Amino acid sequence: MSETDNAIDIVPIKRPVRWHIFVFMLPAVIVYSAVMVLPLIETLRLSLYNIVDGQPAFVGFANFQVLFGDPRWAHDFWNALVNNLIFFAIHMCVQNPIGVALAALLSVPKLRGVAFYRTAIFLPTLLSFVIVGFIWKLILSPIWGVAPWMLDLIGLKFLFAPWLGKPGSALIAVSLISNWQYIGIPMMLIYAALLSIPEEVIEAAECDGITGWAQFWKIKLPLILPAIGIISILTFVGNFNAFDLIYTVQGALAGPDMSTDILGTLLYRTFFGFQLQLGDRSMGATIATVMFLIILAGVSLYLFVIQRRMRRYQF
Repeated sequence: MSETDNAIDIVPIKRPVRWHIFVFMLPAVIVYSAVMVLPLIETLRLSLYNIVDGQPAFVGFANFQVLFGDPRWAHDFWNALVNNLIFFAIHMCVQNPIGVALAALLSVPKLRGVAFYRTAIFLPTLLSFVIVGFIWKLILSPIWGVAPWMLDLIGLKFLFAPWLGKPGSALIAVSLISNWQYIGIPMMLIYAALLSIPEEVIEAAECDGITGWAQFWKIKLPLILPAIGIISILTFVGNFNAFDLIYTVQGALAGPDMSTDILGTLLYRTFFGFQLQLGDRSMGATIATVMFLIILAGVSLYLFVIQRRMRRYQF
């Protein structure tokens, strides 16, 4: 009998298809497609159409040429975009650093009342933006607000001004209100990242004499850079989708004198109309498409450039 006859044919085992995975994922895919994918596709389609002689007609990139080339549209768009960038910059420079600092303080071992402080800081995030906007409008009101009275108690009443009513300070005031409401999100994410650092790393640093803030800057901060990156991109996406708080505090016109107008409020007025202004679905979809492209560019930059460098500790 030859060796070939004695050889055992090895038949590959075919793994069964796990159909139950697709069954469980199907409802989520259907819901996500219905509320996210299909509206996005329809928005992109509307941006390429306009009403000609009372009928929808394909106009290509003509709507984008109007948005960027027509002085009436271009002025409002660039004003909203610049305000949006300022809105985002204030969140990056105020909300996120304070959130990191609070998380570092709350992660100190044997600190008393951590659960209370954590809850108190995160609680405003759970409040409705309508409640937050109304409360802060009352607090900062020069007529019946408590801000002038509180500043008067410490002898600083001369610093008070109608911040929400002045074009130069309204956007900063609304941004700080937003920071106060959402500062709990970066705090909680960074707090969780700090708690996930292995104890062996902390003990090794203490054996080398690295403690306190030096330990945070040299050991903990490099390890939580991925979490800080996630917070930064969430802040970017959230700020360029912002609408609710500004609409509640300053109205659809984003006053005074459009000083708090961002892309979200501009999109709302353009698409749905306001007061005597009729809505324009095509131009509204064009603004929404530009917002989508800005967010896509920011997310892509983070995923393909910044995140890779963070993983390699090149920052």
